[in-house]
Amino acid sequence: MKTILPVLAAALLAGVIVHSLTRPAASATRKATAETLIQLEGEFMKAAADKGSAGYMFYYADDAVEVPNGVDFLKGKEAIAKTMGFLDDKNNSLTWTPVGADISSSGDLGYTYGTYEFRSKDKEGKPVVDHGKYTSIWKKQKDGNWYVVLDMGNASSQTK
Repeated sequence: MKTILPVLAAALLAGVIVHSLTRPAASATRKATAETLIQLEGEFMKAAADKGSAGYMFYYADDAVEVPNGVDFLKGKEAIAKTMGFLDDKNNSLTWTPVGADISSSGDLGYTYGTYEFRSKDKEGKPVVDHGKYTSIWKKQKDGNWYVVLDMGNASSQTK
């Protein structure tokens, strides 16, 4: 009996470990909230700062639509990516702050909105700071991840 007890304990421990590895984490099964999207916005901005346009575009769905200020719609991730090269210039910095967010009752669609700041340099090398507002619509995809499906922004008159 004394030799069976350690074997049973080891088997029980192994079962617990295997069960915990195959069971989804609580956060993966929990319904998304507005806070989920605000957290994603933070990850999104960090990816853009760290990896430039590639980090920024990671958060876009393949069929995303961009509604840029003053020009036509950009449809599809590939078309949007062609306009984001400015994020690869280390003289440029795009930051944004979510002001609000909400999620649909079905838990698969949501939006964020807030303000942004874009810092760059003009032709003479002098700093330029532009401010604006944005709205992003997020959709939970078949793989369970959230991606931006529609993004729009407009400049504010507050330019320094």
